[in-house]
This record gives sequence, structure tokens and C-alpha cells, in this order.
Amino acid sequence: MINRIKQLIKTCEKINVEFKLAQGGLPKNIYETVCSFLNTKGGEIILGVDDKRNVVGLPSDNIDKYKKEFSTGINNPKKLFPTVYLNMEEYTISNKKILYINIPEGSQVYKCNNKYYLRNYEGDYDITHNPTLVSNLYLRKDSSYSENKVYSYLSMEDLNQSVINKARIKAVNRIQKHPWENLNNLDLLKSASLYRKDPITKQDGFTLACVLLFGKDEIIHNIVPHYRTDLIVRIENEDRYDDRDTVDTNLIDSFDRIMQFVEKHFSSPFYLEGNIRIDIRNKIFREIAVNTLMHREYTMHDFARFIVEKDKIIMENANKPYIFGNLKPNNFRPYTKNPTIAKVFKEIGFAEELGSGVRNIMKYSKQYFGSEPIFNDDFLFTTTITNLKKDFYQKIKISNQVSEQTENNKLTKNKSTKEKILDAIRENPKITKETLTIKFNMSISGIEKIFRQLKEENIIDRIGSDKTGYWKIKE
Repeated sequence: MINRIKQLIKTCEKINVEFKLAQGGLPKNIYETVCSFLNTKGGEIILGVDDKRNVVGLPSDNIDKYKKEFSTGINNPKKLFPTVYLNMEEYTISNKKILYINIPEGSQVYKCNNKYYLRNYEGDYDITHNPTLVSNLYLRKDSSYSENKVYSYLSMEDLNQSVINKARIKAVNRIQKHPWENLNNLDLLKSASLYRKDPITKQDGFTLACVLLFGKDEIIHNIVPHYRTDLIVRIENEDRYDDRDTVDTNLIDSFDRIMQFVEKHFSSPFYLEGNIRIDIRNKIFREIAVNTLMHREYTMHDFARFIVEKDKIIMENANKPYIFGNLKPNNFRPYTKNPTIAKVFKEIGFAEELGSGVRNIMKYSKQYFGSEPIFNDDFLFTTTITNLKKDFYQKIKISNQVSEQTENNKLTKNKSTKEKILDAIRENPKITKETLTIKFNMSISGIEKIFRQLKEENIIDRIGSDKTGYWKIKE
């Protein structure tokens, strides 16, 4: 990251780069710049650099004061509305302290001190008294970001409160005194821009982003019935599959399910980076999982796929293309397809800085797979990895055998698994097999094996369809 900042300083200020001297304290107009970047195409602010690109640095004693003041300002709705979460990161260049802020494009319209700002090459432009530009700004945001669609008929009862609490805990564990810590669930959602006013109907309601992040499964299926992520391993049984999981729950739990599938089928080789051992398997697949969930276009009817085959690995999801074509280091500029979802992912520690996912995948893939991935930005965003190491699939085969043996051992050692599943059905007859995999930390194939046994023993029956039906325990 430090190399990128040095490269930015070598260039001049432009539509998405701003230098601020900030010797006498945090510049008052910094919030206007943040607002204009959010409303335009995003950008980067560097404090401690003058207009002539000289690194002047910041007083070391004031660094923490700058960070605290900035955090307070962007979370003050009277200063910036809607509020936003951004990190002010500290770096040292030529023994001088600077502060760096990366601001993604916002999916909503933002106001600073009740004024609208856009960014142009001359700086921050106040458009408050130009109704045509303000109207066009709202139209562009609403047409570009489907995650902002408001569903005024939804209530808090349609959301999974335990998942909201899970997100709060993750955020607080990551950052002490996080703003979410003392907020109730509704205020947390409002602060994350997941509850807002529809600019057309003028009605308040929860957004599509909120439904995807925290909605109950049946609500998600009703609003986006085509939403799901297929996880498939097809190595031995090429006509069908060796293992499969269909993930169609909220995005927070979906991330965990995808990572469980990865850990089941992919080994984690010993890898040192300097003197530190890191898990390059999780480094790579964590970014793939996050990008698949965070940048998907959920209004399109294509579902996401993660397919492991004999000669390649493919990840694909529905997408609104930005570049059209293959992404390369020299033509790649990070672009958030769902900024609100991305902000929540960043708050809970799933995502890092914008663009880090592609960089980490590129960085570690050659070591892990033996080749670099190909990213193609089109109406289906695809990540394809070919020319795999000769022993790569041997690792997966061994992993599969060990996983199957471990699953059988679980069933043998824990004779009460059936009883626990029956208790879960008694408590919630509509409980899904996918939910049970998380509840009991088992694979979908292990859960299905128990259900087959329960049916063969004439203990349970399925009433209705797989989507809307329920389980009945026979007396």
C-alpha cells in the first residue's frame, strides 16, 4: 500500500486524488471532499502533502486527534448525511507521518452541512442550487445501485435478529468502541444506510442490501427467488458431482458456509511470508468468497457458481460490467458494485481496503495453484484458474477421503445426532438442511444422510414443497 501512496504523490491532484497540508489541524473542507467523492466516482485523500506534491508530514502528537475528529465528523449526521464508515490510515514516508483515506463511490446521495457536492477536476463543486444536477444525481444513484431499492412493507420481524447481533459482535471485536456497540438493531441498520427513504415514493423502509445481509431465509427467497450460490466438486464423478452445497441464506452466513466448503475440500499447505506462517488457502478463497457475495448484481437471474473440475476451477456470478474484458494490473481500478454491502463487510472484517481482493488472489495464486487466475469483467464476472499443479488434485482427493471418514466418525461417536435434529425440527418444522449444517457443524451430505435414515425408519415426513413445506415427526 505504501508503494501505491508514493505513486499517487508523484502524480498531481485530479478528479479522484486530493492532497491536504493539514498542519494546523484537520482541514474544515475535508468533509466536503469526502461528500463529493462519495457522490461522484470515489477517490483518495492524503493528509500531510502540499499542492506541489511535497511530503511535509503531520505532527506526530496530533495523529490520534486527527483520527478521532475525523471518525466523529463522518458519523455526525449534521455534518455528513447519510453517515459513513471510513478508515484514516497512518503511514510513514521519508520519516514523516501522513494519513490516507480511501473513499469508495457511494450508492446513495450524500450531503455535507446540508449541501450537495460533486467532484470535478477543479475540486469540490457545490450543486445545491442547481436542481437539474441534484435530480440527475439521484436518478444516477438509483438506477446504478439496485441494493438501494426500498421495501416499505417489511418490518424488523422479517429480519434475523441473531445475524444482526453476530455482525455487531464481529465489528466490536475488530474495533474497540465501535459505533454499533451501543446502538439497538434498528439504529444500527439506519447508521449503515440499510433503512432509508425511497426518493420516489417518499416512504421509509429496509433496502435490498438489508434483506440480503440480514433477512430471514423465506423473505430473501420471496424478494430474490433466483438468489443462490452453487458449490460443486466434480473430479471423480464428472457427469454429476462428488460433493455439492447450495447456499441461499443471508450473506453473513453464506460467507461462513462457502469457507466451510473450501476448508473441507482444499488443503492448507505450509507457507512462510518472511518469518510468519500464513494460510494462503484462506487468503485466496476468503477474497473469492467476499467478492462473489459483495459485488454480485442481485437483480439478475443468474446464480453464482463455484465449480472445481479436473482441469480448472471456475467462479462466476451475475455482474454489471465496468471494464468489459480481462482485468490486468495496469488496467485495474477498484470499483464497488454494492457499496453499502461492501461497507458492512468491511466493518465486520470480511473485506479489507477496496481492491485488496484481486491483489491478494493474484499475489498468492501462483504459489497455491501453480498459475495465476484470469478475471473477466462481463455480465458474468468470472475467475478462472487453469494449469494447476500436478499434485493439486491429489490433495483434494485425500481431503475428500479424510472429510468423509471424519463425517462417519462424527455419526458413529455421537449417537444423539438424530435426536438433536429431531429436537430442532420440533422447535422449527420449517428449518432447512442448510441451517442444520451450520447449527451442528456438519456437511450437507452428512445432514442428508441422517434425513434419509429418518425417512427410511418412518420417523419423519416432508409436507409440501422443498421451498415452502415443513417437516412432520410421526408419533
